[in-house]
Parts: sequence; C-alpha cells; structure tokens
Amino acid sequence: MENRTGVTQFILMGITNDPNLQLPLFIIFLLIYTITLVGNLGMFLLILLDSQLHTPMYIFLCNLSFVDFCYSSTVTPKVIAGFLTGDKIMSYNACASQMFFFATFADLENYFLVSMAYDRYVAVCKPLHYAATMTTSVCTCLIIGCYICGFLNASIYTVDALSLSFCESNVVHHFFCDVLAVMIVSCSDRHVNELVLIYLASFNIFFALILILISYMFIFINILKMNSVAAYRKALSTCTSHFTAVSIFYGTLIFMYLQPSSSHSMDTDKIASIFYTMFIPMLNPMVYSLRNQEVKNAFTKIVLKSR
Repeated sequence: MENRTGVTQFILMGITNDPNLQLPLFIIFLLIYTITLVGNLGMFLLILLDSQLHTPMYIFLCNLSFVDFCYSSTVTPKVIAGFLTGDKIMSYNACASQMFFFATFADLENYFLVSMAYDRYVAVCKPLHYAATMTTSVCTCLIIGCYICGFLNASIYTVDALSLSFCESNVVHHFFCDVLAVMIVSCSDRHVNELVLIYLASFNIFFALILILISYMFIFINILKMNSVAAYRKALSTCTSHFTAVSIFYGTLIFMYLQPSSSHSMDTDKIASIFYTMFIPMLNPMVYSLRNQEVKNAFTKIVLKSR
C-alpha cells in the first residue's frame, strides 16, 4: 500500500529491553524455530513422498504444515535477529508486508483447522460414506477456498490498518507488525477501523470455532457409542490433543483481537502473541502426527530406504 503519511519506518519495542535476557531468549527462540522448521517441513515432505499418506486427512495436514512453516517464518526470524543485532527498525513497506502475510497464514490456520475437523467428522460419523464424501474434487475445493478466504481477509485487515494516518509516533509496542498494535499508534480516528477489525475477526473466529465444536460434538457422541475400549481411548486421546491446540490458538486470538484497544495491555498481548506465533506452529506437528501410527510407519519406511 502506498504510504500517504509522514512515517517511513516503525520502531518495534520487541519482547524485552533487559540486556540480560537477550542471549537466553535468542537461544530459546532459535531452538523453537528450529524445531518448528524441522517438524513442519519434515511432515510436509513425508506426506509428499509417501503415497499411502495421499488421503484427505493428510492432504490437509500437509497444507497445515506448510502454513505453519510460513506462519512462523513471517515473524520469528526477525525477532531472533533482533536479539543479536538490537535492530528494532522496520520500514513502512516491510511492516505492511509482514502484517499482510502474518494475517494470511493466521487465517489459513483457522480455516484448515475447520477443514480437518470436518474430515474427522466424516471419517468417524459416516465411515461408510467417507470415500464418496471426501473426494478429490471436494478436498481441492476446500483447500482453494481456504487460500482465497485467507488472502481476502488479510487484504482487508492490512488495508484497514494502513488506511489510517501515522504522524509523529512510529513506536509499535510489540515484537512484530501486528494489525492492532500498528493501529494503536495512528494519529487519526480509528474507531471505524477498529470496528471493521473486530467484526471481521469475530466472524472468522467464531464461525470456524462453532463449526469445529459442532463437528467434535458429533464425534464425541459416536465415540461414546463405541464398543471397543481401545478404539474409544484412541479416538478420545486424539480429540483431546486436537482440542488442546485449538484452545490455545482460538483462546489467544479471542483475547488479542476481540476487545477494544483501550482494554489492551501490550505486555500481556506480547506474551499471548508468543503462543500463537511460535508455540502453535511448533506444537502442531507433534499434536497431529507424532502420535499417529501411519505417520510413524511412513517415517520408518523412508529412513530404511535411505540406508
């Protein structure tokens, strides 16, 4: 977006200014980012290479792994570099780009969680109709729909924030160019822009969350009807792990975006943001795959072939 204001760059306050914490945080976040890259890229390649994993569930997981890789890479490398160099300056265009891509991948995460919940609903509640329901064309339409909605919503968020005027203040009290954090430093009336952000974010978050809860409500009903104790425990364990990730992701999003800026504590928001920008992308491969026997078998097969 063309900058129509006097601000040419933003200064990010970062996570902390304590010099004693710079090195420990650098090591911690570098470790987290490394695990995130290895986990998500490894899962992405594993699904591509093993033909037995070319099913709707793993196709969605493959896309989720790609999104998590991009999601984390939009923010974390800049944060890690800042701990070493102390550079907290980001140009207006770079800030706009980070804002757009972060919003895109966050929305994609949101929609792919819904798609995966729907896939599990069909698999558990309508197993005899699974092949006829989750066809290649249906999966393709769901994936394309997720990407279209993600890019469209991100465009609205970014235009909504950068249509404001930025005068003398260019200090963003955050460690990345988050939409809300940038809007707060604007010198123009942001009431309407805030409402657009809140209403659109509310619709996306609650619509997705309602669909997920409805899907898993039916799943739990079917689990309770299972006669096999082993199948009951396995299904319940999988759902519990999924709900843990979903609760953290949607809980932090609701906390961050569905309240007016006057109610925000930026220090608290930064702590919440760390969870959904760094920890969620790291945890997803573990939650959705490490406890999955098919993924373990595929990994073992590829390791044995490489020897």
